[in-house]
Amino acid sequence: MSELPPEPGPGSEPNAEPVVGVGERTAAGEAVSRNSRRRARRRRHVALVVGPLVVVLLAVVLWYELESHALGSAGPREIITVHDGESVGAVVAALAAHHVIGSSLAFRISDLVHGTPTLVPGEYQLHQNETFAQVRAILNGGPNIAAVTVDPGLTLSEVAQRVDGLLGHGGASFARTAASGVVHSTFSPPGSNNLEGMLGTGTYKVLPGESDTAILTAMVRRFDTQATAAGLSTSSAAALGLTPYQVIVAASIVEKEGYILKNMPDVARVIYNRLAAGTPLQMNATVLYSLGQDGGAVTAKDLKLQTPYNTYLNGGLTPTPICNPSMNAVSAAVHPPVGSWLFFVVVKKDGTEAFSDTFAEQLANEKLAQQRGVG
Repeated sequence: MSELPPEPGPGSEPNAEPVVGVGERTAAGEAVSRNSRRRARRRRHVALVVGPLVVVLLAVVLWYELESHALGSAGPREIITVHDGESVGAVVAALAAHHVIGSSLAFRISDLVHGTPTLVPGEYQLHQNETFAQVRAILNGGPNIAAVTVDPGLTLSEVAQRVDGLLGHGGASFARTAASGVVHSTFSPPGSNNLEGMLGTGTYKVLPGESDTAILTAMVRRFDTQATAAGLSTSSAAALGLTPYQVIVAASIVEKEGYILKNMPDVARVIYNRLAAGTPLQMNATVLYSLGQDGGAVTAKDLKLQTPYNTYLNGGLTPTPICNPSMNAVSAAVHPPVGSWLFFVVVKKDGTEAFSDTFAEQLANEKLAQQRGVG
């Protein structure tokens, strides 16, 4: 016969927890185990998803930092032109194509943080492998490449005035450098430091930090190249009975007195005919050069000015050129046509000149000019 459980005694707990059986404990443990396994699986799934994302994110951050900070020193110089109305995207693409920046995408991302640079049309000097901060600072600063143009007929003093308008350059310092003898033309006469008339015509790019000496060197080297291409040489000058420098002097007078292309060869012939005859050139442009003037009337008082450049009072050519001649003028001075002319005067409002052998013919041409309202 089985025994009944004892009755609760006087000191026993009437509400004590019931005793859990073995089966019930096993079921609870299995539930906890299942929950643990589910949590573990979720953690593994999260790790499988988040882990690669973290790796990708770190890789992107590392890539961006490397692109934006451009490890290593700056590379070769690059010139980037920003055209009027050009988009930022096009400019950034050009920067990447010239290896100024490594990635256009990374640079555009940096715009989201630092702002899009302000683009002013013009030319910019940058270098390959620059930091985004350096590129943005240069672009925001505006074009840093200036331009100076040497037009035919300008004197060295007038060119210096144009250089004076460039950032970091002064006209006075440019003129001093030109007179210092640090730069010479291949056509400079021995012992001369005067570069008047020997600056090549055209436009020059002036880079940031470029010295006056560098600018002058570029101008003089261009002149040497241009004059040689126009036929100037020791032998071509000797065929005229002159030195190359004297031909340049003649070409500068042709430039000022000929005005337009079709007059220039015949003006050169007049100069050479007068030299051969021992007759003063009597060219107004040479007197105006003494006065520092470009064009205008010459007075009777001016014609009496005592200066080596007054070709009314002095025979022969002027001591130096009176301007930078065009290559048309140099070519005319190197290859003058055959003719016996000694005089010329403008007879048409388009600048056309009439040439004559005698003073009587010259007077007739001057009268014709007056009738046409020229001069």
